[in-house]
Amino acid sequence: MIDPSSISPDSATQRTIGTVAIRWHGHQLELLDQRLLPEEERWLAMTDATGVADCIRDMVVRGAPAIGISAAYGVALAARSLMEETWREALAEAVAVLAASRPTAVNLFWALRRMETVAGSCETLVEAQQRLTEAAEAIHAEDLAANLAMADHALSVMDEDKPFSVLTHCNTGALATGGYGTALGVIRRLHETGRLERVYADETRPWLQGSRLTAWELSREGVPVTLNADGAAAWIMAQGSVRWVIVGADRITANGDVANKIGTYSLAVLARHHGIRFMVVAPSSTVDMTLASGTEIPIEEREGTEVKQIRGAVLAPESVDVFNPVFDVTPASLIDAIVTEQGVIEQPDAERMAKVFLPG
Repeated sequence: MIDPSSISPDSATQRTIGTVAIRWHGHQLELLDQRLLPEEERWLAMTDATGVADCIRDMVVRGAPAIGISAAYGVALAARSLMEETWREALAEAVAVLAASRPTAVNLFWALRRMETVAGSCETLVEAQQRLTEAAEAIHAEDLAANLAMADHALSVMDEDKPFSVLTHCNTGALATGGYGTALGVIRRLHETGRLERVYADETRPWLQGSRLTAWELSREGVPVTLNADGAAAWIMAQGSVRWVIVGADRITANGDVANKIGTYSLAVLARHHGIRFMVVAPSSTVDMTLASGTEIPIEEREGTEVKQIRGAVLAPESVDVFNPVFDVTPASLIDAIVTEQGVIEQPDAERMAKVFLPG
């Protein structure tokens, strides 16, 4: 059993990883139902791939790294219930069910490809069951280690000489990853080192991940956080205390374009106007070098009830048409730095991306 809270590459720093949202017990996966936060902390137990896929699709678990980790465990769970004679075909069906759960987060497909490679090298079902479990646990542990490395890399390019404020969007913390966080991990590290004045958290419509998750996650850890409506971001930037906008990513293409939660593109435009630097923090599994630019990223659209209602409370006429894309694409030209566990790519473009992410 992997317990992310026990993994610490540098225990001397006394780093915390924040709230854990994924718990693995060897025969069962528990996922914190993030749809119910902050009012209720409820864990859902999954024992098969279909249940995990439903949790991914229904937003029980969200955040690209957490989706990939959960999918890997879903494959491991599927292998436990198969028959020796047909296990390869049945496992392929389980992978297909998981792959269909969300279309944009490339970590999902990265994790599934890795699990397929492991399965393909196994000769028996018993071997596959053991090695797939080990592979899922490794993906989980590696994600946490990557988060800690990214925080170190990010701070190396933040040269402000006194504590400063940042602004973030959606939730990119321990709830969205294997622990600690990507963009929120950087913010945690700023707080730990005494360099953070305040973090402004966009509420992030329509699912309100900023208010329900980010504000909850940071406030319970004592990180100074101010929640704001998405539309207030420009006015906050105009006040002069925010020096960085720090966000995560669900897919990064070969030229450095970034797909992230809807509203990210607007923040990048606003940051450029106000002379504020814009940082994207994501593990290298989020990078998709098979896509030349953001125009090739499939953008998930969800049904309109998510915009017209909040937890059953009606906000708009039932008959009104709704445009509800989950993500937008921020051009690389508006990004000052992309941070992965492999280092920092400043002023990203196709050439700089290739130097880091293409072999040779």
